[in-house]
Amino acid sequence: MGTRKQQAAQTEAELKAAAIRVFERVGYLNTKITDITAEAGRATGSFYKHFASKEKLLESLLADLLAEGDANAELPSHLDDFRDREAVRWHVAVFWDFYGRHRAVMSALQQAAIVDEEFARRSREMLEPDLHHIAGHLAGLDLPGDPLVAASFFTATLSSVAAGWFAGTGPAAGEREIIESLTTFLHQGLGAR
Repeated sequence: MGTRKQQAAQTEAELKAAAIRVFERVGYLNTKITDITAEAGRATGSFYKHFASKEKLLESLLADLLAEGDANAELPSHLDDFRDREAVRWHVAVFWDFYGRHRAVMSALQQAAIVDEEFARRSREMLEPDLHHIAGHLAGLDLPGDPLVAASFFTATLSSVAAGWFAGTGPAAGEREIIESLTTFLHQGLGAR
């Protein structure tokens, strides 16, 4: 990679890292592009060389998260038959850890989707392969409905409980208890015997 490409990649990474720090401090909706560039120690114009808008930066962060999720799906420990409680538990535990490490971005994604219908649509499109991935794990279960609907229940439940717990508004229980309870709830709710 040439020096210019390396510098551009470094600037983009610094802007993303700065955005995450600002999102964590003031929330996505309260973040201005000038806050991000100041945090990164960059001129405001440098932002627009990499991202057309704050929403496009957030889409890029989502793409990074999805790539990490794809890498997790390739792990040898990845179990894919949700008739097996341990396969459900693996997904719950991996998601829980993932959410905890990326909670500023996860919260930003939720905030952006609430106020921007177009962003919500684009993020749903980006997340659709993951929904199909989860739906694929549901084969052989006596589902309460269409596999994609059941997969959306699975992901929405996980996201909602994680968002509440990490924000301090969720159940007053430890992580291990939450993971085990969520696993049982989802496993049985998906029709496992």
